[in-house]
Amino acid sequence: METISIPRPTIIPRSEHNISRARISANAVKVLYRLRQAGFRACLVGGGVRDLILGREPKDFDVVTDARPEQLYKLFRNCRLIGRRFRLAHVQFDREIIEVATFRSCGEGSDSDNGCDRHNVKRATDGRIIRDNAYGSIEEDVWRRDFTINALYYDIENFAVLDYVGGFIDLKAGLIRSIGDPTQRYKEDPVRMLRAIRFAAKLGFHLENDTEAQLYQVGYLLRRISPARLFDEVLKLLISGNAVYTFELLRFYRLLGWLFPGTENYLQKYYQHQSYQKTLLNEALVNIESRISSSKSVNPAFLLAALLWEPLKMQRQVLHANGLDDSESLRVAADMVIQEQSRLIALPRRYSLTVREIWEIQQKMTMISGKYPLQILSHPRFRAGYDFLLLRARAGERAELAEWWTNFLSLDEVERAKLVRQPVTAKIPKKSRKAQTAVFQSQ
Repeated sequence: METISIPRPTIIPRSEHNISRARISANAVKVLYRLRQAGFRACLVGGGVRDLILGREPKDFDVVTDARPEQLYKLFRNCRLIGRRFRLAHVQFDREIIEVATFRSCGEGSDSDNGCDRHNVKRATDGRIIRDNAYGSIEEDVWRRDFTINALYYDIENFAVLDYVGGFIDLKAGLIRSIGDPTQRYKEDPVRMLRAIRFAAKLGFHLENDTEAQLYQVGYLLRRISPARLFDEVLKLLISGNAVYTFELLRFYRLLGWLFPGTENYLQKYYQHQSYQKTLLNEALVNIESRISSSKSVNPAFLLAALLWEPLKMQRQVLHANGLDDSESLRVAADMVIQEQSRLIALPRRYSLTVREIWEIQQKMTMISGKYPLQILSHPRFRAGYDFLLLRARAGERAELAEWWTNFLSLDEVERAKLVRQPVTAKIPKKSRKAQTAVFQSQ
């Protein structure tokens, strides 16, 4: 464990930063003042402070204080305590939750003499922190945070920003820098590697040399994170307005293979000397960005179906070679791909079932004779399946089938009924057709 020295903060007074209480959630301000009036120290910290300084709209506001969880529970009637690894207080205001944490201790190896409960920091043999109910001071708390730009404190006492680790300068320079030794920080919590990439893509920042260099070396640490937690982190990474760039960074830093090995193997095999920009996956990521920029919903199952589509196809080829027909190979391959992926990243049943349905509809949509098309139209996931087919067409796969369905959908009910009674070779009547674009349905 590295030895930690406790620095004096650089104090950025109100006149030298652009944070105004008017831009902070009114509920967060209530929590800050309530703590102060009760005799506790209270600061805004983390992404909220970072985004306010950058002139961005914060997603949420986190508060940190010297009040213990039990004291918070007594102070706020609308409070509930959560977490085992580290106890937090959630103060509920209708639909908004203000997260309040107690200052954490810097743990073993500190040369501080403030008497913090170091014995409550429990580490696994590989360095991961598995219990973190060690409380300390604000000077120690800063060393438990991941990157300097997330370790700025807005003090409600005097409206100043407190900077212990050079975060204000890094923020102005557009630099993501680990607090302390990057290797040690990644071992403590490997999810920090994914957070580094998420911030780089979201903010357009670059990684400090040492912070970046270790990403290439310690991707294997992600296997030590629970599949359920990794699923949440993957959604934060890719269900964003920067999905394409985030995905490129995951590949660049050799982390995608630890999350989606089948997808990475395919990309390395077939796109080793060119980009993946013509793949269905890239089309899906582009559409995610488009929908989010338009404030539309995104169904994670659609993205998962795209991420695992090529591994599914590769597995089906093997099964076909072993004599399985189209329907059986699809069913078996879907089972194998989803089960294998779920060992690394947990796929909740509500999403894995939708993924299967989207894949199954691709097979069903090849049956365009007789009354099959009308039956397929009644499927609850038809729209998602059709949108997925459009993405395949954009990637150069089954374009003629996508065109057939686009034309079929442009007909009214009477024309569709007439068409399905005709032979497969019958031509669809031409009429004005609206441009079809792939959309993600939230159903």
